[in-house]
Amino acid sequence: MEDQREALRKIITTLAVKNEEIQSFIYSLKQMLLNVEANSAKVQEDLEAEFHSLFSLLEALKEDMLMKIKQDRASRAYELQNQLAACTRALESSEELLETANQTLQATDREDFPQAAKQIKDGVTMAPAFRLSLKAKVSDNMSHLMVDFAQERRMLQALTFLPVPSAPVIDLAESLVADNCVTLVWRMPDEDNKIDHYVLEYRRTNFEGPPRLKEDQPWMVIEGIQQTEYTLTGLKFDMKYMNFRVKACNKAVSGEFSEPVTLETPAFMFRLDASTSHQNLRVDDLSVEWDAMGGKVQDIKAREKDGKGRTASPVNSPARGTPSPKRMPSGRGGRDRFTAESYTVLGDTLIDGGEHYWEVRYEPDSKAFGLGVAYRSLGRFEQLGKTAASWCVYVNNWLQVSFTAKHANKAKVLDTPVPDCLGVHCDFHQGLLSFYNARTKQLLHTFKAKFTQPLLPAFTVWCGSFHVTAGLQVPSSVRCLQKRGSATSSSNTSLT
Repeated sequence: MEDQREALRKIITTLAVKNEEIQSFIYSLKQMLLNVEANSAKVQEDLEAEFHSLFSLLEALKEDMLMKIKQDRASRAYELQNQLAACTRALESSEELLETANQTLQATDREDFPQAAKQIKDGVTMAPAFRLSLKAKVSDNMSHLMVDFAQERRMLQALTFLPVPSAPVIDLAESLVADNCVTLVWRMPDEDNKIDHYVLEYRRTNFEGPPRLKEDQPWMVIEGIQQTEYTLTGLKFDMKYMNFRVKACNKAVSGEFSEPVTLETPAFMFRLDASTSHQNLRVDDLSVEWDAMGGKVQDIKAREKDGKGRTASPVNSPARGTPSPKRMPSGRGGRDRFTAESYTVLGDTLIDGGEHYWEVRYEPDSKAFGLGVAYRSLGRFEQLGKTAASWCVYVNNWLQVSFTAKHANKAKVLDTPVPDCLGVHCDFHQGLLSFYNARTKQLLHTFKAKFTQPLLPAFTVWCGSFHVTAGLQVPSSVRCLQKRGSATSSSNTSLT
């Protein structure tokens, strides 16, 4: 009896879910009916506007052509009328001379004849009739103003609705994620020579597979793409994946989006753990500034507030995305944070395998600055590079400028100019920690070690500030340098 009740409950639940789905579908159908009416009215209005625009264009074109015909007709008529008037005057003058000549021939007075004949001869020589060109100045042929609309007529007769472009197909085999850039390649399933441009949309996500409908991350839009590929550059991969979709557009309408694809964006993303920082370091996400008076008053208030002396950390912020299993509270609260002259702060994400890369830009007027990695066990009084639990490069601008690599309280002077932006490459399994000029990718130094514990990014600054850029992939040039064995060059011999 109880089994039957349970089975009936399941049936009721299934029916309720199905009813809800059907009701939702009915609502969608009704909404689509309304949209059909609204969209068809909009299309009709747009079509009428297009034809009205075409009529207006033709009318304007006709008026312009008629004006040219009238102007040419007036010009030709003016020339011909002037020529006709000149010919008429010449003919009248010639007829007068002819009549005078006839009268002279018939005269009986022989004494006046030579004088009259000479006058007639002079008059004929100067007569306009002999200076006239008997060729019309302009032609009466107006055929050059005729227009052949045969081609346009055929085009108008061939007018039809522009087809909706097919959905593009994204080619995953040709698409590439490297150097914090994503190159996406797609193709059209059918040849379509009416494509005007493409629209690409992308968004970040922590979930593998197709995009989730209720995900908070918005789609970012790139319009006006002319080719069937596009490269997004200068990205910061603060999430594990990116969704992509593309649609084709012609002059009138856009097609459906392609099937969305998800590409993995492997990179090392971390924040600075404010709970580990020295009281004189003001930490803001990935930026740090040294403050001679910082932390003392604030730390007392923090102790009174939570009883632990722990400052707010990005690790515990509700605004953070899905936390990495490697990202965890450091365990340094209050009395365990760095103190004395260890002006240090750690990252909040453990490195226990793989390759990782990040960059740091520090203010050149900083009196002292260091960056590297450290074990979690680094003591609160211990300075970066002066213990076996930390490795770093260190810049000292106090008294005299020095650039050194430090580990276990041993230092190696680096004979190279100090770049304003440094890159750190950590290959945990190979036991390699390399430092680069982040702008030129010149190798500065490499530590060789056998890491026995997970590592944390570590930083120190005195009388200065710095900013960390995380979410970076290992640059291709850095991988190439490592493959060529640059890590073993004499310029970067590891400390022992």
